[in-house]
Amino acid sequence: HIEVKEHNEVEEEDEEEDDDEEEESEESEDGESEGSEDEDEKTSDEREAESQAVGKQSVDRKPSKEISSDSECDSDDDRTKEDILYDKAKRRIEKRRIENNKNVNTEKLRAPVICVLGHVDTGKTKILDKLRHTHVQDGEAGGITQQIGATNVPLEAINEQAKMVKNFDRENVKIPGMLIIDTPGHESFSNLRNRGSSLCDIAILVVDIMHGLEPQTIESINLLKSKKCPFIVALNKIDRLYDWKKSPDTDVATTLKKQKKNTKDEFEERAKAIIVEFAQQGLNAALFYENKDPRTFVSLVPTSAHTGDGMGSLIALLVDLTQTMLNKRLAQCEELRAQVMEVKALPGMGTTIDVILINGRLKEGDTIIVPGVEGPIVTQIRGLLLPPPMKELRVKNQYEKHKEVIAAQGVKILGKDLEKTLAGLPLLVAHKEDEIPVLKDELIHELKQTLNAIKLEEKGVYVQASTLGSLEALLEFLKTSEVPYAGINIGPVHKKDVMKASVMLEHDPQYAVILAFDVRIERDAQEMADSLGVRIFSAEIIYHLFDAFTKYRQDYKKQKQEEFKHIAVFPCKMKILPQFIFNSRDPIVMGVVVEAGQVKQGTLMCVPSKNFVEIGIVTSIEVNHKQVDVAKKGQEVCVKIEPIPGESPKMYGRHFEATDILVSKISRQSIDALKNWFRDEMQKSDWQLIVELKKVFEII
Repeated sequence: HIEVKEHNEVEEEDEEEDDDEEEESEESEDGESEGSEDEDEKTSDEREAESQAVGKQSVDRKPSKEISSDSECDSDDDRTKEDILYDKAKRRIEKRRIENNKNVNTEKLRAPVICVLGHVDTGKTKILDKLRHTHVQDGEAGGITQQIGATNVPLEAINEQAKMVKNFDRENVKIPGMLIIDTPGHESFSNLRNRGSSLCDIAILVVDIMHGLEPQTIESINLLKSKKCPFIVALNKIDRLYDWKKSPDTDVATTLKKQKKNTKDEFEERAKAIIVEFAQQGLNAALFYENKDPRTFVSLVPTSAHTGDGMGSLIALLVDLTQTMLNKRLAQCEELRAQVMEVKALPGMGTTIDVILINGRLKEGDTIIVPGVEGPIVTQIRGLLLPPPMKELRVKNQYEKHKEVIAAQGVKILGKDLEKTLAGLPLLVAHKEDEIPVLKDELIHELKQTLNAIKLEEKGVYVQASTLGSLEALLEFLKTSEVPYAGINIGPVHKKDVMKASVMLEHDPQYAVILAFDVRIERDAQEMADSLGVRIFSAEIIYHLFDAFTKYRQDYKKQKQEEFKHIAVFPCKMKILPQFIFNSRDPIVMGVVVEAGQVKQGTLMCVPSKNFVEIGIVTSIEVNHKQVDVAKKGQEVCVKIEPIPGESPKMYGRHFEATDILVSKISRQSIDALKNWFRDEMQKSDWQLIVELKKVFEII
């Protein structure tokens, strides 16, 4: 807000009037909410006077706002009244924001939000499992994280994990715990990673010491650079070094010193190589116990999620960095910052949203405004659910209900109408009725940007996923593999989804398919799909789903090619070699040069120069006495042309001569069949020949 400064000056002058107004409006709102219509009981004169007074002020303040709302509402009286309320609410929100940002308490820190990034299979989830002593990794499909999970690590756990670190000062830990976000690694999830990293205060970048920096690692580094987010690097999998002796209960630096010489040398060598790779990315890096200047050098912590080596040092370093370098950012502040991460249907709870609360607090009964597919959704918080500490938000376990949640927590919110919520956008809380429109406008702006990303095609498959995150990932994946999608939905597959997908049966049957990712398929939906002929593919891993669909597409294409084999005529142009005429009629056997296009068995040949006389069908093609299926441009081949069944055989020398050019007889249908089913077998030159032949045969 550029205007904030002048705002404050004006604010102070008008403070008294402002307060009166505010009290007035508050009374009227309270009245409104109880159902009696205070506003309308006022006499019109009062209202006029009031609107003029306030109108003047708002003109002084915000000429631009006045003008813009002028165009929005046509009738004059409505505008002033609504505009006053809108303006007042907007001012109140801004004022509250300024207030909140002033009252920052640097002594009391909130829990930092920590994001775990890295390439597929570097061991991100494994590291978290070690921190929490759980096994989410084993429960995930194919061991691949496909949603964003949030975990709360309480203070006791931090102290417990870091107990063996020498210089860890456990009395002075100021942070109440940590909130760790686990992001998926493989490439189709770049937007999920994006979403995770935009929330976090500090990140752990997991690098596999055996592989160095991999593509997604580099992508993550660039994300963090662009978001200016501080991070530390976990050099994971040190237990894979040759002859590694584990001792998870000592400091990792000591553990390293205890290893045999060859192990130490291998570690040094690999660590140096990785430091060089970081340098290529434009970052200084150093091992954490040699790092004198953590502000300019990225710390590398050798860890092993498998044996538990180095986990303590990782946590101690995180605590240390968050308290020293980030204390301004982590200072407790009442300004609400919350992000919707996931939308999920839970049995017995209806649709819930997983929200990461970064700043401020949420109470049961708050009016929240969340982004939705069709516009912002206004609803009340019916329940706040927290998983017990040290558990994932994603893992199905008994939740605990809370009346109020304070910052840096992953929380599940129950409420009405949450089905259409979009993940990855902020959640706002309205303190009063009249603030709702203002906050709605804020969200609509954000929404526009997100929804422009999802573009649907006219013909395409129907995609269904469990959460918006995985849906986006799947769509991204389909986009790169050039599979068009015509419909999307979140949640289990119902009959209505099958109906929508079955529309494609009329347009393009190969797309009458539902790709169901990580969702349940209702029984009646499956039955209906079978009867209509809609294929439903379901899988828990994106790659399996995609493979099944690709296979289906290829089979479908093969089947269609069989069907249209006789209709599709490949374009070709042949010149007769007069010295190689072996048989002049029934069957004609002669040597030809393919001038353009391709000759296939079964092609009907004709002679344009002798008013399109059809001489017969190519039944076999030989090169050097070997049978071939197809002859391409430039080849000299021998062809056997048999007469068309039921017609008198044509003869070389009578019906056509050596100077005539032979072409394949194409028609509108054959061109369409080629376009639809045989595209891969056609080259650009073949299409050019078709254009040429269309003129010859006068095909429109």
